[in-house]
Amino acid sequence: MTQPVLTRRGLLAATGATLALAGLPQRLMAATPSGVMVVAQIAEPKSLDPAADTAANDFRILVNLYDGLVRFKDGTLEVEPALAEKWDISEDGKEYTFHLRKGVKFHDGTDFDAEAVKFNFDRMLDDKSPYHDTGPFPLAFFFSSIDKTEAVDAQTVKFTLKEPYAPFLSNLATPTGEIVSPAAVKKYKKDYGRNPVGTGPYKFKEWKSNQRVVAERNDDYWDGKPGLKAVIFRPITDANTRTAEMLSGGVDLMTEVPPNALSQFKSDRYKMYEQVGPHVWFLILDCQKGPFKDKKVRQAANYAVNKEAICNNVLEGTASVANGPIAPAFSWAYDKDLDPYPYDPEKAKSLLKEAGVAEGTEITFYVTEGGSGMLDPVAMGTAIQADLAKVGLKAKIQTFEWNTFLGKVNPGLDKDQHADMAEMAWMTNDPDTLPYLTLRTAAWPEKGGFNSGYYSNPEVDKLLEEARTSTDQSKRADLYKKVAQIVHDDAPWVFVANWKQNAVSTDKVENFQLQPSFLLELAKVTKS
Repeated sequence: MTQPVLTRRGLLAATGATLALAGLPQRLMAATPSGVMVVAQIAEPKSLDPAADTAANDFRILVNLYDGLVRFKDGTLEVEPALAEKWDISEDGKEYTFHLRKGVKFHDGTDFDAEAVKFNFDRMLDDKSPYHDTGPFPLAFFFSSIDKTEAVDAQTVKFTLKEPYAPFLSNLATPTGEIVSPAAVKKYKKDYGRNPVGTGPYKFKEWKSNQRVVAERNDDYWDGKPGLKAVIFRPITDANTRTAEMLSGGVDLMTEVPPNALSQFKSDRYKMYEQVGPHVWFLILDCQKGPFKDKKVRQAANYAVNKEAICNNVLEGTASVANGPIAPAFSWAYDKDLDPYPYDPEKAKSLLKEAGVAEGTEITFYVTEGGSGMLDPVAMGTAIQADLAKVGLKAKIQTFEWNTFLGKVNPGLDKDQHADMAEMAWMTNDPDTLPYLTLRTAAWPEKGGFNSGYYSNPEVDKLLEEARTSTDQSKRADLYKKVAQIVHDDAPWVFVANWKQNAVSTDKVENFQLQPSFLLELAKVTKS
């Protein structure tokens, strides 16, 4: 099912500071307006509240509306100052004191200060906050180590942690750590996600469901005047439609270019971009109910899927085979000696026989039409279905639009209508994030996490808790490698691919580059 899209007949024309839909005949529209960038998104955003979002698709919009105390340095996953000019860390690693930038205002004219920071984190973490019910806040896990947030004075805020927490600064640099206007939350309450107010380079203008999100330039941005008059984010779910719109001039920038479309952009009219980032594409298997409750069946699925063929043929060489839950982009924590499951259908058949799984056993397989980091999910799902059929597992595919898909998968595969497996992809900022939020026993959905397959291993739980509280990176690396080895053997997922992200723009776009964080930084981009 393809969502309604805004075609070239509905492009925005810029007149001064005002944007209006221009119903111009298609034949007259040769390109989008100068200074206005139209970005093809892979799905409709779920919300524009950074504390409530989980998808990279939404994050690509948020990073242009908001700032955090810190941000990722251009082209890296290193942290640098943003709304905080500097910070101090206590010797025991439990106190972080941030010294805030003066004179910054939210887009609604209210002041950014320490009380605003405290409001944001109390809103997420304190169930006694009068605005905690404006959630839910599914990635509050990122800041679960915070014991107390204090506004020391107007320009100083202190976080006291329950214990040392190595990914703290990195998590603050993610969209979940971005700062929203307290006044706007108080005004809009549960509707804040449709009425976002931040301090970022672009100000929210409008959101027309399934058509566009429009953001205008913030001329008073603390980090310099942005390069574009406006940015229009268009949700175009169907990959072929996104490609057609890019080729016809209806959009200026498209991320996650379908592998089979890359060759169409090899001309002087376009610029191609690639960037390695921490990405893992996998199948969640239900470890609690059905055939995948047995480890041998989960291992059989890993042997049954021809991951090399998927990476080389379906994805046309834009990805490599994954060996576990830690992405190779985290070179210091990645176990390069851990071999991926080879394609071995005979081994898969043997394991299924040992487990007593009858040939022709049916399993329900959730597939999405497209979403953040999902690559070519329908084609990949079809290839996986065919591979499983060769070893005697009959996968019945059910396909859903992205946000509907998340609504079915995130609450757990055993909820509502049961599914035995589901596609999933994560792009993360630290090797802690993906396993901590998706593989711990305490991350089962009813406990607030994303362990939708109900995997549980006490040793993995222990190792992950130890890794996130260690401030010794070499020790953390050893712990994550142990986690990867155990998880590889337990096989709660089918480990499929690590992707190299890509994008294409018209030749009129300047100063754009992809980021290892998978965020879409547009503050310095220009377009003629």
